[in-house]
Amino acid sequence: MNQDQLKKLVADAALKHVVEDRVVGVGSGSTVNLFIDALASIKGRIEGAVAASGASAERLRKHGIRVFDLNSVDELPVYVDGADEVTEHLHMIKGGGGALTREKIVAAVARKFVCICDASKLVPVLGRFPLPLEVIPMARSHVGREMLKRGAQPVLRENFKTDNGNLIIDCHGLTLLDPPRLEAELNNIAGLVANGIFARRPADVLLLAADSGVRTVTL
Repeated sequence: MNQDQLKKLVADAALKHVVEDRVVGVGSGSTVNLFIDALASIKGRIEGAVAASGASAERLRKHGIRVFDLNSVDELPVYVDGADEVTEHLHMIKGGGGALTREKIVAAVARKFVCICDASKLVPVLGRFPLPLEVIPMARSHVGREMLKRGAQPVLRENFKTDNGNLIIDCHGLTLLDPPRLEAELNNIAGLVANGIFARRPADVLLLAADSGVRTVTL
């Protein structure tokens, strides 16, 4: 199977984690787009969805799925999203599409976080994929200097603004040996809105698609 076929396989497999008659949290990205398409097949059995990006909200609405504001939802039984990298410990790097802050917020609210990926995203140690940081524009240089101190090569993502109106700095050259510790440390840099390490709130379930089928990984 090619990568697109693997993404569809795992997107379809995620449907079994959706709770009927409730609101489902939906992330963003190419694999999530396929999950949204699959979700349309059972849209009569869910109340609606909370989207972590404007693009996902638009795709949900095109399928006739009601989109809720997160502030109007008391609880979220499950959140489904992809990852740019993930380990067997279910720590992730996310933010390749620039929606990391909203993804982190929805993941924090959800009772269960289901990560859907093809097998190429599984790595022994995070860091091959550049770590995205969402940054308030006036803090761009400050955050860049702070990342240089930590051994990273920060690169501003050109011609890109997040749904929140902020910038993305992609940090190359990091090896994340202790993702929860670094996630917490980066949160204290002034002007850094959110970093793309998802380790303090990792996935609860990883669905990993390979030619042999979909493998379920839990802690």
